[in-house]
Amino acid sequence: MNLVSELQKVKGVGEKTGLQFAQAGIHTVGDLITFLPRAFEDFSHVTGITDIKPGKATIKAHCEMIVTRPVRRGLRITTATLTDGTGKLQAVWFNQPYREAQLKTGEEFFFSGEFEFNYNRYQLTNPSAEKVSEVPVQTDRVLPVYRAIKGLKSTLVRKILDELKPLVTMLPETLPTTIVQKEKLLSRSDAILAVHFPKTPEQIESGRERLAFEELFELLLASQLNRQENAKLEGWHIPFEQQVVKDFVAGLPFTLTGAQRIAAWDILQDFEKSTPMNRLLQGDVGSGKTVVAGLAARQAAHEGFQTAVMAPTEILASQHAETLQKLLSPFGVTVGLLTGSVKGAARKELYKAIGNGDVQVVVGTHALIQETVSFHRLGFVVIDEQHRFGVKQRQELLKKSEHMPHLLAMTATPIPRSLALTVYGELDISILNELPKGRLPIKTKIWSPNSRPQLYSLVDEEITKGRQAYVICSLIDDNPDNDIKSVQAEYKKLQNSVFKHRRIGLLHGKLAPGEKDAVMQLFARGELDILVSTTVVEVGVDVPNATVMVIEDADRFGLSQLHQLRGRVGRSIHQSYCYLVTSTSASPSQRLKEIEKSNDGFYLAEVDLSLRGAGEIYGHAQHGALNLQIATLADTKLIARAQSAAKAFVASGADLLEYKELAAHVKKYQRLTTLN
Repeated sequence: MNLVSELQKVKGVGEKTGLQFAQAGIHTVGDLITFLPRAFEDFSHVTGITDIKPGKATIKAHCEMIVTRPVRRGLRITTATLTDGTGKLQAVWFNQPYREAQLKTGEEFFFSGEFEFNYNRYQLTNPSAEKVSEVPVQTDRVLPVYRAIKGLKSTLVRKILDELKPLVTMLPETLPTTIVQKEKLLSRSDAILAVHFPKTPEQIESGRERLAFEELFELLLASQLNRQENAKLEGWHIPFEQQVVKDFVAGLPFTLTGAQRIAAWDILQDFEKSTPMNRLLQGDVGSGKTVVAGLAARQAAHEGFQTAVMAPTEILASQHAETLQKLLSPFGVTVGLLTGSVKGAARKELYKAIGNGDVQVVVGTHALIQETVSFHRLGFVVIDEQHRFGVKQRQELLKKSEHMPHLLAMTATPIPRSLALTVYGELDISILNELPKGRLPIKTKIWSPNSRPQLYSLVDEEITKGRQAYVICSLIDDNPDNDIKSVQAEYKKLQNSVFKHRRIGLLHGKLAPGEKDAVMQLFARGELDILVSTTVVEVGVDVPNATVMVIEDADRFGLSQLHQLRGRVGRSIHQSYCYLVTSTSASPSQRLKEIEKSNDGFYLAEVDLSLRGAGEIYGHAQHGALNLQIATLADTKLIARAQSAAKAFVASGADLLEYKELAAHVKKYQRLTTLN
C-alpha cells in the first residue's frame, strides 16, 4: 500500500464508505492522510456535574430527557437534561436536531462545551458528544475532530486512519532539511502523527506549527517566484513629465491628501521602469483612489498610451467614467464607457474609436475582455475591486497589449498586513489611509429591533433637513425558512406606513441593468428620499447628499461588508450616521461592537481576519482554492518566519524541482495568485 492506493483497499472501507469519502474529494490513501482535523476535543479532564464552573468544561454523563422545538423560522433548539450521578444540568444545541436520536440510547457520553449563563440559567451550550465506549481508554483521551462528511462520523475516520498509522510513520520529508532544522520543526511524518494520533495538547501544537509553516511557505515561495518572473517581463516605458502632472493637480477642485501624493509618485516611478508595474492601491472607502488612477492615466495619455479601467458592476463603471471624464476632458483626453448596456451602432463606433486610439481611456465591465475589443496602444490597466475578478479575467485584459501593460489593482477593502504578505506577496502596495479634508467621521450606533420608532424618527429628521437615507436588507424575496428581512417586504412596509410621506425607491440584483441604473440615477439626483436596497450598493455608489445608512439584521453581515456599506455615507461635509439594527434584542456580537467604536477600515480588516478568516477579504472562490487546512492568515509571526525562509530559499538558488510535492503545490499557488 502507498499514498496513491485507492482508499477502498484499506481495511474497513467498503464500497458505500468509499463513495462517501469520494464525494468529499478523498479518493486515495494520501488524500485521507492529508485530511487534517478541524479541531480537537480534550476528554482528559472530566469534571463532576456538582463541581462544574463557568467556562470550557467536559463531563461524563448520560441523557435523561431530550426535546427539540422550533423557536422561529430557521431556528430549532434541542434541550437535554444530563446526569452523572452527582447532579444534573441542562445542555442546549442550536439547529442540531440529530442530537435527539444520538442521545436517546441512554449510553454514556463525554460532553464538552461552554458552561455559561444564558436565558436565565447556567447550561452547557452546543457541546460535542462522544460515546465513552468509542473514546480510547488511555489517560490522554485527546481526540481529533474531522470536518463533517455526510454519513461519516469522526469515529470512523479515526478508525480507518489507525489502519494507516504504519504508512504515516514512513512519510517522506517535503521541506528542505535545512529549513526544518533552522526553524526547529517536526519532520512531516511526526507532524501528521501528532495531529491524527495526539497524546497531549503540546504535541498537537508542535504538529500544527510544522504543517501551518509548510502551507505558508508554499504560498510565500509562490509569491517570491512570481516576483522573479515579473521582473523578467518587458513593459512600456512611460517617462515622467513634471509639467503634465503639475497642470493636472492644479486643475483639481480640491487638494490631494499626502497619501494620494505618495501613491501617485509610486505609480509614476513604476511607469519609468522597463519592467511592468504590478501594484495594489488599497484605500479605505472615500479615500480618493479614482483620482490617483486618473492622474496616472493623464500621464499615460500624454505619452500616447491608452488606459483600460475594469470595474465589477455597470453602476461602478459608469461612476468611474463620469469622474474620469470630469478630471481628464479639460486636457483633451477622451473617456469612453463600454458595458453591456452599450449596444448596436454605438457599440461598433466605440470599438472603432478604441481600435484607432481616438478614445484614450476606456472604462468598462467584463465587456472589455471580449475578443471584439482591440486597443490601439494599451499601456496602463486599472482593475477596480480586483478580488471580484478571477485570475483568467485579469489576464485576458492584460493580453490586449503587445507588451505587458502596467497594472494597478485597486481595492476599497483594506487588506490586513498578513494577507498583503501572502496572497498579495508579489505586488507592490500603496495605501491611502487619509480621508479628504472636511469629511466628518461617521457616527455609528447599534439599535435593538424594539427601538425602531425612535430610529425612524431620527431618519425622518435627516430627510427633513434635505438629506437622503439608505435602508439595507440581505434578501430579495420573503423566504419561509428564513426570518431575515426581505428587501421587498421592507420596501412595502416603509412605503405604506412609517415613511408613506416620503419618496422611496427599491434596488436589488434581480432588476435589469437599465432598471438598476434608473433607480440609482433618481437617488443620485435627489428625487428619492430613501433607497431600500440589497448589498448591490456596497461598492462604488457615490451620493454625497445621503447621510443615513440603516442596515437591517446587521449581525448577519461580515465586518468588512458592514464597513463597505457604511462607506456609502459620509461623502460630504455633512455629519453622517450608520445605524446597525440587530435581528434580535439579544446582546450584540463582538463584530458589531468593533464597528460601532471604529471608523478605521485597516483596524477593522485585522479584526475581521481574526474573527472570520480570509474568505471575507480575499474573495470566497479564490480563498477556497488556497485550501489552507491548518495555517491561519492572522498568524503574523509564523508568516514572517515563512517569508524569511522563502526569501532565503530563492536567494540560495536551490532547485525547487528536487522537492516534487513542494514544487507541485507552489506551482498551483503561482497560478492562483499571479496577476500577470
